[in-house]
Amino acid sequence: MDAVPVEVNYRSNTAVFRDVVITQGDIRIEAREANVKGGLDFENGEWTISGDVRIRVEGGNLKADKAVVWFRNNLISRATITGAPAEFEQKREDGNLARGHANTMDYETATGTVSFRENAWLTPDGCNEITGNQMVYNIKTQSMQAQPAGTAPPGAGGRVRIVIQPGAKPGKPCNAAGSTP
Repeated sequence: MDAVPVEVNYRSNTAVFRDVVITQGDIRIEAREANVKGGLDFENGEWTISGDVRIRVEGGNLKADKAVVWFRNNLISRATITGAPAEFEQKREDGNLARGHANTMDYETATGTVSFRENAWLTPDGCNEITGNQMVYNIKTQSMQAQPAGTAPPGAGGRVRIVIQPGAKPGKPCNAAGSTP
């Protein structure tokens, strides 16, 4: 970790850092500030980071206003990022750009999944669009899955909306670029 310590309290096992950069394997987290509780040694801590949050993961990027990052056994185990909206992008193996946004995203390091919640929007290929209350994108397999109806708010029916652009072909960009709703 690289940061400017502002306040470190060893008694309460808390700290505040500025200009934070955390690197672990393929994961890189950057933010203007981090508030740490329960794990200055990264063993089992919770870091609330804020201010121009950027998380680089397995060929993808997450951007947000704020994130809570959990460490378990000295490893980054997951992150919940929030924003207005929080954003995701990944350059896929076929050259297309997957992009998405939601009010809240959960990134699970073990599975390589990004769960989009609350006003979720995803273009898995930079062309076709999927919207719904909740969906999951796997950055390892570069695949998407909608969540079961039971996770949707009352009245939403758990439905997703898919817009397929005319002329879109697998592995090739479409004529009309995907747009954000």
